[in-house]
Amino acid sequence: MNKAELVESMAEGAGISKADAKRALDAFIDTTSSALKKGDRVALVGFGSFSVSERSARKGRNPQTGKEITIKAKKVVKFKPGAELSTKVK
Repeated sequence: MNKAELVESMAEGAGISKADAKRALDAFIDTTSSALKKGDRVALVGFGSFSVSERSARKGRNPQTGKEITIKAKKVVKFKPGAELSTKVK
């Protein structure tokens, strides 16, 4: 499902226009992104939680040359599904 299909499904499910659904989805994405950028955790009970984790620098290997390289440390976004979502998917 892509963003347009999600917007259409949200509009249909909530009984609102596609434009309103798109604005709501964009607001959710912006708000979640801002919170994660600040290092906050976003938890939606029953759905899951988004958080930011630090990945430390490590040694890797270039698969073409076999040469050892250093992979820089970075922050990554993690999603942990809630129990209700996990149950629905099974």
